[in-house]
Amino acid sequence: MNYEAVIGLEIHVQLNCSTKMFCDCPNIPGDEPNQNTCPICLWMPGALPQFSQEALEKATLVCLALNCEIQKQSAFDQKVYYYPDLPKGFQLSQAHRPLAKNGWMDIVGEDGNQKKLRIHHIHMEEDVAKLVHEIEGRTPISLVDFNRAGSPLVEIVSEPDMRTPYDAMEFLRRLRTQIRYTGSSEGSMEQGTLRVDANISIRQRGSNELNTKVEVKNMNSIRNVGDAIAYEIKRQTECLKTGEPILLHTRLWDPEKHITTAMRGKFEGPCVPDPSVPHIIISDKWLCHMKSLLPEMPNQKTQRFIKQYGLVHEEAAFMTSERDISEYFEVVVSKKASARTSAHWIATQLLPILKDRNQKIKENPVTPERFAQLLLMLEHDEINTNSAKEVLIRLFDSDRTPEEIVEKFGFKQISDTSEISDLVEKVIADNPSAVANYRKGHEKALGFLIGQAMQASQGKANPKRIQEILMEKLN
Repeated sequence: MNYEAVIGLEIHVQLNCSTKMFCDCPNIPGDEPNQNTCPICLWMPGALPQFSQEALEKATLVCLALNCEIQKQSAFDQKVYYYPDLPKGFQLSQAHRPLAKNGWMDIVGEDGNQKKLRIHHIHMEEDVAKLVHEIEGRTPISLVDFNRAGSPLVEIVSEPDMRTPYDAMEFLRRLRTQIRYTGSSEGSMEQGTLRVDANISIRQRGSNELNTKVEVKNMNSIRNVGDAIAYEIKRQTECLKTGEPILLHTRLWDPEKHITTAMRGKFEGPCVPDPSVPHIIISDKWLCHMKSLLPEMPNQKTQRFIKQYGLVHEEAAFMTSERDISEYFEVVVSKKASARTSAHWIATQLLPILKDRNQKIKENPVTPERFAQLLLMLEHDEINTNSAKEVLIRLFDSDRTPEEIVEKFGFKQISDTSEISDLVEKVIADNPSAVANYRKGHEKALGFLIGQAMQASQGKANPKRIQEILMEKLN
């Protein structure tokens, strides 16, 4: 039989609000355990939740960025289950009346064609506490950190429109970019502000039937999501071939062994309306205001960069892949640096250095203004490419301007014709065999001679002028 996978994702996004969803405790991931708590998020008797307006605003921006229909009225329910990470025995979540429905995103599939992937709904909910598992002597113990309890989340539930691990990974990349553009969340799987559960089932190709699904958790990167889905497709396909039943349950991804392992049976507790949190009523005026706050999104910005700056699609797509990158690029170009040179140097020089130094472009010591000054010196032939790379590295550890660094360390390019001509004549005299090879039609010999001239100038000569004068003398 010819099988296909049916894949849906449940994505929890932690909103970067200043406080938790129902109290004034700081919403700061990474603080010392149990520092950010109060009677409300610990659910002491008599404590009543106070819904955060900021959480509603940031959640709404996420929904709008994902093309969802904001519901005029939404409400919170008590999602009941008993577990040490939930002190009150239920989680406040929008099980029955979510904030938004019917969203979608376009991705480019493996075949190169555009594919629309639907979003069933997006709802708000509070996060639960964090369990920390340790060993005390020989006894396994679990500790509870309530800092995370009550943190504001949105859960994005996709339709089961994905068929391959590639679809799921592209959906997540696109979704993460859209969310980051809104400024509502950092959307980092590595830091836990974006968490993904994958639901996978197998059916005969061409069928519309939805068979028993298996949920996979514990994936902390987009690559892990793809690998976990691929393994689960293979495992379930083997089950069907051998006649082994596929049971509804939850599995964990083991990133070291590259396998999924059974965790527990799938259990859904009851959800009942919560009487303590008022219904959320969205007015047309407020929704219009929120739409006005939505920034220019990546697809729109990509098309503008192509039209306004003359970038090719790949350059424009890369420059708009993160909002901070696009804003940095536009400041650099506004300082008269060439758009294509700027895009190339940001992608191939600046970002790799930032990655090595574990720095973000927004916190980058090389401001857009300093970066533009460097590129203008390169474009005006005041320095060559190799020198420009050296200057860029020094800009990270110095407050000097690019001009001051060039002057101090002697990076200024030699463009004087007579000086380069003397250099070239010496290289020709010192390398007769390479000269003979070039005159026999071996083009590689020219590159060798240029390299010798650059070496003789300690990398300061203008390579274009070297090539022009060298060819003139050789011919």
